[in-house]
Amino acid sequence: MSAPRDVLIAWSGGKDCLMALARLAADPRWRVVGLLTTVTRPFDRVAMHGIRRDVLLAQARALQLPLIESELDWPASDASYETAFAASLAVARDRWPELDRIAFGDLFLADVRAWREALLQRCGWHGVFPLWGEDTARLARAFVAAGYRAVLTCVDTTQLDADFAGRDFDAALLDALPAACDPCGEHGEFHTLSHAGPLFAAPLRLERGISIRREERFQYTDFALTTD
Repeated sequence: MSAPRDVLIAWSGGKDCLMALARLAADPRWRVVGLLTTVTRPFDRVAMHGIRRDVLLAQARALQLPLIESELDWPASDASYETAFAASLAVARDRWPELDRIAFGDLFLADVRAWREALLQRCGWHGVFPLWGEDTARLARAFVAAGYRAVLTCVDTTQLDADFAGRDFDAALLDALPAACDPCGEHGEFHTLSHAGPLFAAPLRLERGISIRREERFQYTDFALTTD
């Protein structure tokens, strides 16, 4: 058998990228070397997910993987995102000279995948999509059954009731989702923060904070590391 190929994970802090990480970690063809995350300035949070930077760093420590942060001024254009992302890939290449693969937790949005692949091609990289085309209802249930834990940090209130923000991503939530809502939130219905599970050396200790509406559309619920 040939040696495993190094791969980076595009890390949002949510459940889909964690599922992609778990899938690759279980595949002897791959060796996950690190995480790459976009953090917005001046908020010091993961874009869209609203995850605090210190929580993100705690995730990386618990997963025992190095983290590369791509900093981006908010609001961001596609051009500024691409520039920041390309710079972060260059940082990764400096650290792992043979590295040219990065994995995403994308599930079925073909236009998003095509955009990523075009960007990666311009940078001399290739995308890996370990969950692509799988049944999202099955994936969501398997995530919970495997012992992973996550919470909803952001809800698009044009697609899902604001009361879902802050809830645990568990079987009860999946049962409560309306039929039109993808169980993994692939259409942007919601975003998550993963905080425990088999790949975590220890679960993150989080406390729920305020919930606030932004842009008259997105309901964010804050989660911070506990200090006790």
